[in-house]
Amino acid sequence: MVRDVVVGRPEDGSPGGRGPGGGVRRGVRRLHPLDWLAGALLVLGLLAVATGVLPPGPAADEMRRVGPLVVFLGTVIVMAELTGRAQVFDVVAAWVARAGRGRYPLLFGLCVVFASLTTITLNLDTTAVLLTPVMLALATRLGIAALPLAMTTVWLANTASLLLPVSNLTNLLAADRVALSPSGYAAVMWLPQLASIAVTAVCLWGFYWRRGRRGEGQDRYTPPDAPVAEDPVLLRICSVACAGFLLAILVADVPLWSASLAAMVVVVAAFAVRRRQELGWSLVPWRLLVLVPGMFLVVQTVDAHGLHGLLESALGSDDGFLGMLRSAAVGAGLSNVLNNLPAYLAGEAVVPVGNREQLLALLIGVNVGPLVTPWASLATLLWFERCRWHGTRIGMGRFLGTGLVLSVTGTLAAVSTLALAG
Repeated sequence: MVRDVVVGRPEDGSPGGRGPGGGVRRGVRRLHPLDWLAGALLVLGLLAVATGVLPPGPAADEMRRVGPLVVFLGTVIVMAELTGRAQVFDVVAAWVARAGRGRYPLLFGLCVVFASLTTITLNLDTTAVLLTPVMLALATRLGIAALPLAMTTVWLANTASLLLPVSNLTNLLAADRVALSPSGYAAVMWLPQLASIAVTAVCLWGFYWRRGRRGEGQDRYTPPDAPVAEDPVLLRICSVACAGFLLAILVADVPLWSASLAAMVVVVAAFAVRRRQELGWSLVPWRLLVLVPGMFLVVQTVDAHGLHGLLESALGSDDGFLGMLRSAAVGAGLSNVLNNLPAYLAGEAVVPVGNREQLLALLIGVNVGPLVTPWASLATLLWFERCRWHGTRIGMGRFLGTGLVLSVTGTLAAVSTLALAG
């Protein structure tokens, strides 16, 4: 939840800055703007409940709903972070570069598959947080432009997040609403997922990867040496834990929170035995664990005081193809204005209970559509932060323009295939 900083000269005159209030002041300065946002949302939500603006009944219902989601988020991100430290992503990324054999089209296809699978199996925030630095480091290692790899990561973190409930928090909410198991949900969404990935791949190649767009005129790159894991045993344990997690949610249809908890326990136990010094409370995604309950409470409050009526008029109640397109467009637009999670929460409360196709179209809009503004999804915000640390820059005009094209075409393709499959 806080950044690591280099301790410099104490500002309060005490050794190490540990005088009265020194540690508190440093801790406050270290908070990221997203930490302040998460804390503010939680405080506002709690104030709404305490003052009666949000009645206790609906508030309790929201907290019962969000509880398993918070457990899932906390455990899967800890598992993914440690898996990254075990070099699972680094080894796979190096393998991808070697498998590309120095040819950009082949490398492009493999990167699309790699980023898509990471998002589908471990969720979009994991792709943004862990895969982005791996891809950027790979670009540096290969001596190729970083921007195509970076855009592959952020776009597929969003557009490849349709297939499984685990892929996106919004999917968990939608699957619960329409009473679909993980395998049942995947059976409905596999075709829209393929369509959105295909459109994303076309846009990535046309805007960022083709010769003349990727930053240099070379037709080939030099593949890296074979990857060597620092701890092969730890690498294998974490790989098996991730595979077991995916197998459990697809085959056994166990609750997502219990599967992610079990996988996390295995990974944490392995680190406790082999690299105990890397375990600590900083692994816990405090920001998300504060942000999600706060966002649920605030959206529920706003929804009860006017937003519901506006969205009811905007979304309508048509469960046919035109109604699906309308819902997806509203979801995508609201996501880019606000953020995709509150956009889905507000929209879900308006869609009639029996309108499954309309709800899934809204879900497509808030998953595939939030590609235009930097704040449209948490994954995009996290991606921008990682790129800034690496020194990778993208012109905002180019980001907005290309993102708008993909947002419109990707959403349209996914909704159309959902309607055809239905």
